[in-house]
Amino acid sequence: MNYNDKNVLITGISGFVGSYLAKKMVDLGANVHGLVRRRADGVIPKNIVDRRINGELNLIEGELTDITSLANAMDQAEPDYIFHLAAQSFVERSFNNSMETQSINCMGTANLLETVNIKDLNPKIVFAGSSEEYGLVISSTKQHEKAIQDYGNIFPEPTEIPEVPIKETNPLRPMSPYAVSKVYGDYLMRNYYHSYGLDTVVSRAFNHEGAGRGSMFVTSVITNQIMKLKLGETDRIVIGNLNALRDWSHVKDIVHGYLLLAEKGNSGDVYNQGSMRTNSVLSYILLGLEEAGWNINHIQTLNGEKKVNDPTEIDQTPIYGIKFPKTRVDQLILEDELEYTIEDKGIQVETDKGTVTIQFNPDRFRPAEVPLLLSDTSKIQKLGAKIEYSLNDILKDQLNYFLKKENRNL
Repeated sequence: MNYNDKNVLITGISGFVGSYLAKKMVDLGANVHGLVRRRADGVIPKNIVDRRINGELNLIEGELTDITSLANAMDQAEPDYIFHLAAQSFVERSFNNSMETQSINCMGTANLLETVNIKDLNPKIVFAGSSEEYGLVISSTKQHEKAIQDYGNIFPEPTEIPEVPIKETNPLRPMSPYAVSKVYGDYLMRNYYHSYGLDTVVSRAFNHEGAGRGSMFVTSVITNQIMKLKLGETDRIVIGNLNALRDWSHVKDIVHGYLLLAEKGNSGDVYNQGSMRTNSVLSYILLGLEEAGWNINHIQTLNGEKKVNDPTEIDQTPIYGIKFPKTRVDQLILEDELEYTIEDKGIQVETDKGTVTIQFNPDRFRPAEVPLLLSDTSKIQKLGAKIEYSLNDILKDQLNYFLKKENRNL
């Protein structure tokens, strides 16, 4: 990948992924420009400081909702590549403030594309779509029946079950205002390619984590609490839905994918990015506890039910035609043999250091939940994408990040 002396504009450069991408681009010799919101205090964004790239970037003040500021950013950056990462990306917040999400994610993306078009620029534009666009993916007949019972209607109806692993051709059934906004941006990118000839490519990245992930996201909520537990700053872990299964990648693997799409991605096309493995929120907690020094014997609900011995024992049995490492509890959840509900109130984790309590917080259960995400990344693999980091690598990085007291208190 030769980005030496290329002009790169990153929207959302001060965000979690944007800062990692900026660091990589700086290391590759690119001239990196980043769109940032105006700050009255003039403080350099924390992620930029954490990546140690302050002074190696040109930070341009601007807003996606202000097309004039975007025009000014284009004039300054003269981009060969644009990575459009900026968004209101917190799913829970999108339920509480849908209009904010649509304004930033939908109209902001429209403003960006319209600016490029009006100014007759021809950069390669990589759009950060999301696996949340797939939404309600049907993984079994039992889950399909439950979805019909819960929602009354599913559109489009599945033509085959299971619909996993998820290909780029899977139906889109977004389950949150955030997901809907990403579908909008996804289609708009391709529309501007077909209608105006803009050089766009869409990345639908599945969950990506690492040190510095926003404090409101579930993996940071988990690892922050684990470190507080280890240091005696709390006596329990409080969480929402434990059953959700997610395809978690390390942010550095996803950044590598963005670079590949900028260099080799077919214009007007869509590519999944992910790890081709799926693990439950519960496993993220249990494996995190083990990385932090606890040895787990068994788990059970607070009333002594749903007991699982050796819950973190690794299972390599193929499922959905894919072989990947998953825990015993993952396997049970995937086989519809284990499910935790609000009525269970919580879980006791029996360890060599005593009992760890996981308490359920009903407020953290979403109005509409995506039960399972598992990517098929065959398409981007043909461009050279590889998964270099394991789930435990992600956990180590996040736990180490929260060793700093200032990070635990964000």
